[in-house]
Amino acid sequence: MQQVELDQPVPDFELPSTGDSTFRLSDHLGKNIVIYFYPKDNTPGCTLEGQNFRDHIKEFEAKDTLIFGVSRDSVRVHEGFKTKQSFPFELLSDADEMACKLFDVIKLKKNYGREYMGIVRSTFLIDKKGVLRQEWRNVKVKVHLEEVLDAVNNL
Repeated sequence: MQQVELDQPVPDFELPSTGDSTFRLSDHLGKNIVIYFYPKDNTPGCTLEGQNFRDHIKEFEAKDTLIFGVSRDSVRVHEGFKTKQSFPFELLSDADEMACKLFDVIKLKKNYGREYMGIVRSTFLIDKKGVLRQEWRNVKVKVHLEEVLDAVNNL
């Protein structure tokens, strides 16, 4: 599967989801979709990012926009994280890194001198027709929510 490109249709894909379901991109055509990739459940930056989307969910809903979070954590771990944080959106498990590769978010990272392949915090805005309209890479959590809301408001 090739990687997504701006202003091009996003290939259909599916991932296991919280809520005992399977996310399929094609099931959500007709709505705008924000998919945010994050490194790991229950870590400070990832928790804050999810809380920001949670706390502004009404603004996204008013613009006919769905939110989905993606990491490599299992659905079971996602369920606990979602419940603990009262996230009103589903979290998708990409243990096989299929969507991570599609969106090209797995990169070499360094932490305390250790190198490893990990998810670089990234967000993608897909319009109602399934076309990628905006992407943010190496996201800084503190200012990111406003950027995404502005982009949704300008669709």
